[in-house]
Amino acid sequence: MNRSLMTCLLFLLPVAAFAENFSAPAPEGLRPAGTLGTVMPAPKIADQAKPGRQVRLYPEQPPVIPHSIRDYQLDRFFNKCLSCHSRVMSPDTGAPMISITHFSNQDGQTLAAVSPRRYFCTQCHVPQHDVTPLVENNFLDVEEVLRRSMQKETD
Repeated sequence: MNRSLMTCLLFLLPVAAFAENFSAPAPEGLRPAGTLGTVMPAPKIADQAKPGRQVRLYPEQPPVIPHSIRDYQLDRFFNKCLSCHSRVMSPDTGAPMISITHFSNQDGQTLAAVSPRRYFCTQCHVPQHDVTPLVENNFLDVEEVLRRSMQKETD
């Protein structure tokens, strides 16, 4: 048997074994298990959190977006976020103006418009949704850490 035919057969054997086990059960994990061939329904889209500013959990945390941004155009041609949050529009819309840090370039120079490196809002800011976490979270915000350390010192 020539070498290329042998290589081809060695490649096809695992593929054939996989095809036989296509209905083998998938492992249980964070999402519901099924089989590799089972088409699971898409999960329900989570409800948007209550509108309004959320408390930041640590210094320098980018604020979360308290409203839906579904179908927002956010590309190099247009940024829908700036139609409410820009320096000019925020007084009329009541939306918080974007931070002055968004007007600085990489050399620290202040620009008249939003810096290109800060133009794509969803690089740092995410919509806030009301969901049940997949894994337990025991994160403590900086105020709680400080409070606990002060309490230990007084004990």
